[in-house]
Amino acid sequence: MYLNMKISDTSSTNQCKPARRGFWRRVLLIVCIGFASASAHADRQINLLALFKDKAIVHIDGKRRLLSVGEASPEGVRLIATNSDHAVVDYEGRRETLRLGMATVFPGTTKTTVDDDGSVSLWADARGFFFADGTINGYPVRFLVDTGATTVAISSDLARRIGIELKDGQPWIASTAGGMARMVRINLDRVSVGDIVLRDVDAGVILGSHPVTPLLGMSFLGEVDMVRRGDQMQLKKRY
Repeated sequence: MYLNMKISDTSSTNQCKPARRGFWRRVLLIVCIGFASASAHADRQINLLALFKDKAIVHIDGKRRLLSVGEASPEGVRLIATNSDHAVVDYEGRRETLRLGMATVFPGTTKTTVDDDGSVSLWADARGFFFADGTINGYPVRFLVDTGATTVAISSDLARRIGIELKDGQPWIASTAGGMARMVRINLDRVSVGDIVLRDVDAGVILGSHPVTPLLGMSFLGEVDMVRRGDQMQLKKRY
């Protein structure tokens, strides 16, 4: 049975207000933060609308573009390949496979570098957000670093692509800025950023396509040393 949460003030501001007691309330909070961060501040949102031989119609930030294989849009999104059910696009060196009706978000350019001592350095984008290149169970992803998120949070669409089974997870109802959403609490076998690898990481899987950008929350960040100096953030594994 899903757990229900009553909210006395239904405004979006108070809906995101942290609850004081109980782990489950803190898990609900991460989804509220995550939906706002991963959807409202992304640089490039791309939807695949139609497929043809060596061509595709996509929406890029709401603008309709017809691209041929090898062609780049004015926004810098390049069509790499198409077949009967998907297209491969590239933006600033990152490739993504899109299926019809599917949307993806490419964050702005930020750097993830691995230092000689094994620590990872991140640089903020123009809005002050930190993104980190990493993996979930070996699958490459780009995380939005969210210190307000209790756990790593991903969408069920991404979980399906990674091959994560939800049947053994714990079902929840989450309160988000957009309303109530179903989620499943699981443990990820392995989460990495640079050379930092953590195992058995607590995570929440939101049923649906959001958050489009997976959130790197405190179930990972709380296990590493984290220092921010201006627009640079350094993560270092504890030994």
